[in-house]
Amino acid sequence: MKERNNKMELLGSAPVPKALMALGIPIMIGMLINALYNLVDAYFVGGLGESQMGAISIVFPLGQVVVGLGLMFGNGAASYLSRLLGRGDKDTANKVASTALYSSVLVGAIIIILATIFLKPILTLLGATDTIMPYALTYARIYVISCIFNVFNVAMNNIVTSEGAAKTTMCALLLGAILNIGLDPIFIYVLEMGVAGAAIATAISQFVSTLVYLNYVLRKKSAFTFSVREVAPTKQMMAEILKIGVPTLTFQLLTSLSIALINRAANGYGDAVIAGMGAVTRVTSMGTLVVFGFLKGFQPIAGFSYGAKKFDRLQEAIKTSILWSTIFCVIVGLLMAVFSTQIISQFTDGNAEMISVGQRSLIANGFSFMLFGFYTVYSSLFLALGKGTAGFILGACRQGICFVPVILILPALWGLNGILYAQPIADVISAVITVFMALHLHKELSAEKVKMISMEQKNF
Repeated sequence: MKERNNKMELLGSAPVPKALMALGIPIMIGMLINALYNLVDAYFVGGLGESQMGAISIVFPLGQVVVGLGLMFGNGAASYLSRLLGRGDKDTANKVASTALYSSVLVGAIIIILATIFLKPILTLLGATDTIMPYALTYARIYVISCIFNVFNVAMNNIVTSEGAAKTTMCALLLGAILNIGLDPIFIYVLEMGVAGAAIATAISQFVSTLVYLNYVLRKKSAFTFSVREVAPTKQMMAEILKIGVPTLTFQLLTSLSIALINRAANGYGDAVIAGMGAVTRVTSMGTLVVFGFLKGFQPIAGFSYGAKKFDRLQEAIKTSILWSTIFCVIVGLLMAVFSTQIISQFTDGNAEMISVGQRSLIANGFSFMLFGFYTVYSSLFLALGKGTAGFILGACRQGICFVPVILILPALWGLNGILYAQPIADVISAVITVFMALHLHKELSAEKVKMISMEQKNF
């Protein structure tokens, strides 16, 4: 009971910087280690050759689609759960948590079965070349099935974070990622299993993360109860979950689409270009996952404050989050740009073409990454406040509305450079759009605050 009260205090009354650090830092650390695993995984596989490195780059977006289902229900429920806790509606919160968790696992299982049946056509669609395909099939057959654990983990990650239990999320991410980093060289090289070893290491680590969340639930540490009996998908509940969950899934699908479009555009330039762009994706994802991790702590504070009509607290949380995330993005962006050659060189045994492609792309992505914190704070904020339509539009900009036209048109006009600089150009356009949407949002919040004060004075 004391632990649950501490969580509510963090969400509703603790100083904003303290609450952001308490909720955001643990998840950020977990995400950082998880992102580091992605780099280490690519590092070990890269030692096998460009075709093997290209294989995991091809399969990566498929895994993101499956995991997106966990995000759809988990993140959709998290926004609603934070607002319900802010209003003190515990009974509805229990039903929402259970419905979201069981729904994510059921739908995830269906999609995994379909993906397994149509695996080769899917990989061809994602840009696999003839030399990459055998390795992609080997890796994907194991990896895709193991994604059922990841669907559960991602759903629980969001639900648990909504109640302020950031340390549990950190432990689950941390344990799984460290285990994966340790198992990769053993399965890939010591047991000589190649890309299959990388997939098995991932499957084992995801299962261990699942055990962490199961332990949290079974020991009744959660503010919510997770029971089949609590599953009650009413029209209103599903509308609340899906109005945030569908945009979140769409973001994930667009992320997968953007990677697939880059791979397909790079297909004609050879395996080295696909591998180089895959390395850039892994490096930049390390920075983006850290920002997402920190903002996982921001979202429940924003949702709780909005639900409790604490507008001053909400504004302080927004300003602090923008400042902190932007400082981080500027530092990381500069590091990516300055040390681009050294970074990309770690993912190959010396392929000059792969290093050249990756280095040029990473410099551009490093500079555009400086805008990522500002953009992501607002895309997260709209969803936390339950403003699904606006959140969908803004969230779809960076890798959808802005990116897709750029990646479809620019390579035809600019050749390989059009592939290398497509994402940075989309980033800049997205940041400009964010400015206008942020100004409109703050006008809305100011109007709601004035209305609330007016009603309080009238009642008084």
